[in-house]
Amino acid sequence: MGIFERFLTLWVGAGMVLGVVLGLLLPDLFASIAALEVARVNLVVAVLIWLMIYPMMIQIDFSAIKNVGKKPQGLLLTLVINWLIKPFSMALLGWLFFKVFFAGLVDAQTASEYIAGMILLGVAPCTAMVFVWSQLTKGDANYTLVQVSVNDLIMIFAFAPIAAFLLGVSDIQVPWQTLLISVLLYVVLPLVAGVLTRKWLSADRHSERLAHFMAAIKPFSVLGLISTVVILFALQAQTIVAKPFDILLIAIPLMLQTYGIFFIAYFIARRMRLAHNIAAPACMIGTSNFFELAVAVAISLFGLHSGAALATVVGVLVEVPVMLSLVAFANKTRHWFPAVQLNEDKL
Repeated sequence: MGIFERFLTLWVGAGMVLGVVLGLLLPDLFASIAALEVARVNLVVAVLIWLMIYPMMIQIDFSAIKNVGKKPQGLLLTLVINWLIKPFSMALLGWLFFKVFFAGLVDAQTASEYIAGMILLGVAPCTAMVFVWSQLTKGDANYTLVQVSVNDLIMIFAFAPIAAFLLGVSDIQVPWQTLLISVLLYVVLPLVAGVLTRKWLSADRHSERLAHFMAAIKPFSVLGLISTVVILFALQAQTIVAKPFDILLIAIPLMLQTYGIFFIAYFIARRMRLAHNIAAPACMIGTSNFFELAVAVAISLFGLHSGAALATVVGVLVEVPVMLSLVAFANKTRHWFPAVQLNEDKL
């Protein structure tokens, strides 16, 4: 493990601080970066996430993907957590904290908007960053791709009805451009690039070129993650400074939700005796969020400066450090799970 990976949490923490400082010192620069977006998808962040995901995609072996269906338990776990547990537990936690525990700290209208933002996060499971978390836990790249792809297909049909039910509104308009462009940028394009790269490097049937190339680009993946953190925190620097107390209030239930969902999924995965390289990504997919979609819907429904939009932004700020702690936990508890690798045991 290189110096970047060994001290990744430290680098991310430094990136968070640097991002806030730069956002306050150079607001015009980051306003220009924020303006570089299509359908609420920031193109600069998309490029950096692409840089993170690309090394993972090179590991995809399409000849092994057909074997995923022979062991569907990991995929089933992901779908149950994402669509039957996570949205409803998020709504419950939001109501509990902002209608009961924090009732005297924020006004009723703002509290309702914060709950709405949390619900939108809960109904938008991760599409892109999960490839990073999977790679950091040595997850099976082929299985992770299938999990994410099936999840994206279900999200097209399930996001609007579940969000409408939990929000109590009937006119939710899904920003299809945001959803489709995100999938294109975060899944399709890096996948195509990864497959073509793997085919080119494996053309002479020797693995040395592929292994050397993977080792060479690995630091760029980590740098992409840290750069993304810097930009995200810089873009929200004004909000962080202006509403630190509200951000703390929103962060508390979001963190409880994140840790809670992960440990529920992890416990079930252990009882199912899933291999760690399948269990860890399955739990990560159910834990992290598709924040671009949640932010876009919050803005379209409630407005740019609404409490709902703020709550979805806090979800972005909380996710990276929390997910890194869960990656560390998953790696330390690898021995709890069978060590069988999907693409080696031939099922």
